[in-house]
Amino acid sequence: IKPENLTEVMEEIKGSLREQAILSIVAGASLATLSDGLTYPHIIRAMPNMPARIGEGMIVWTTTIEANQEHKKMARSILSALGKEIYFPEEKYIDMATALSGSGPAYVFLFIEVLTDAGVYIGLSHKVAKELAIQTILGSAHMVEKMGKHPAELRNMVTSPGGTTAEALAQLEWGGFRSSILEAVIAAHEKARQL
Repeated sequence: IKPENLTEVMEEIKGSLREQAILSIVAGASLATLSDGLTYPHIIRAMPNMPARIGEGMIVWTTTIEANQEHKKMARSILSALGKEIYFPEEKYIDMATALSGSGPAYVFLFIEVLTDAGVYIGLSHKVAKELAIQTILGSAHMVEKMGKHPAELRNMVTSPGGTTAEALAQLEWGGFRSSILEAVIAAHEKARQL
């Protein structure tokens, strides 16, 4: 269901609901919008990200206060099949997570694209550059997850004084890499709140 069709769909199913819960992944549709539009209290709002298509997603979700433990258990079972899930007791966190994990795959795709293009620019084949970029990101993410160290600590372990990594990181900082990402996530959060 696309957000622009939500009112029409809610009108169609309103009144036919019994004790089941409604699980919505409609972007920007708040619990209040869904509950009021359906005149039904048992609502689950979830925001999966694109990798959910391959079972590697990050799904955040919340419920109306009327949703019971059985509804939550059912939602957790469905959503965990799509990847990792996090329940938030307050809906405001859904918009925050949308800016980070909902839009996040696009940030990662762009980073892979740029690394690949840079590899091609310096002389690697597109195929090899892409493979290097993808595995570097996957392996690095797994290290953060499995080693329990702060990303800055791991970054420092790779960075030798005066070395190639130090030079590259200096260029990224001078180019505003960190602030660009911060500003992008903040802008995505503001946009999510407006939907």
